[in-house]
Amino acid sequence: MLALLRQLVVKLLKIFGIKDLYDMKLIHVQANELLGIMCKQFLDSDCDQWEDSKGSYAIFYAIENGILKFVDKIAKESPKVLMWSKSDDERFPNALWAAIFHRQAEIFSLICGVADRYGSLKFSYDKHGNNILHTAGKLPPSTLINRTAGAAFQMQKELQWYKAVESIVPRYCELKNKDGKTPRELFTESHKELVKEGEKWMKSTATSCTVVGALIVTIMFAAAFTVPGGNNQNTGYPMFLKDKLFMLFIISDSISLFSSSTSVLMFLGILTSRYLEEDFLKSLPSKMIIGLSTLFFSIATMVIAFSAALLIMLREYSWIFIPAICLASVPVTLFVWMQFPLLVEMVISTFGPGVVNRKIRKCSKLCTYLSSCCS
Repeated sequence: MLALLRQLVVKLLKIFGIKDLYDMKLIHVQANELLGIMCKQFLDSDCDQWEDSKGSYAIFYAIENGILKFVDKIAKESPKVLMWSKSDDERFPNALWAAIFHRQAEIFSLICGVADRYGSLKFSYDKHGNNILHTAGKLPPSTLINRTAGAAFQMQKELQWYKAVESIVPRYCELKNKDGKTPRELFTESHKELVKEGEKWMKSTATSCTVVGALIVTIMFAAAFTVPGGNNQNTGYPMFLKDKLFMLFIISDSISLFSSSTSVLMFLGILTSRYLEEDFLKSLPSKMIIGLSTLFFSIATMVIAFSAALLIMLREYSWIFIPAICLASVPVTLFVWMQFPLLVEMVISTFGPGVVNRKIRKCSKLCTYLSSCCS
């Protein structure tokens, strides 16, 4: 009986996922314990053992896959190990290079906070004469690039990365590698195809949105002069001029007309742009954000104007105008569902804090330990 009860409890735990949660928590606790043992082993060993140990492989694996907690633990417990570990990959002389190449923003910020005590990390070279700014200029693997939707915003992210690394080593901008290329020249060469793809993406998006915006402009302009109810034959004024719903119609129609006109102008600005590298950083994304925002606003106000016109004409027939208004809200809902997440991502990417957070947390205990290591 007791065995059956135990089996029943186990099955219930599996059904509700409690056992899976317990196993995950157990793995998490064991991983933390193992990490603590590794840090202690690092502290008790010599520098020469750090460089060739499997611990270095674990550190670079964590950086490549963005395992921030692992790197943060190493930075707090044994920062010198993080700084002096070497990778088997000749492209990465140290951890900072690996974080830059794999575009791990949080880990890059964390290592920069520790590396402020170790200037040699930033001012180092590989065997080809590249510095960390050259590494930022290289095109990362496609799996990293495709994290961002749209080739134009992928190019924006790459420019933001380059600018972030450039800000910490500004004097490296004109230094050449063994191939005689500066970091900027290497960036331009490796991102040539991405610029073309970004231009194609921007133009196709702008063309489609221009057609929609121009259609709304035409409809709203015509609706302003064919008002619901018609005009008074004696005075020429609209029949429902003093009706509040009529004022709502006119205001909505005007806003829709002006906002759609603005969106068309923004998209025309995108189509006639030069498409230089720097344009992908602020100019083109800003125009795209304004164009999509005003287009969304014009669609919303167009639906409001349509609903107000229906209410004016059919206010006594609720069984007609209520379903019609509900159906009129479908385009707005679809636009929000399909385009609004992309618009939010654009705004954050363009006007947000950037890919790298330079406000790095510096624990006083860690800084004290680093000071003693450097002395």
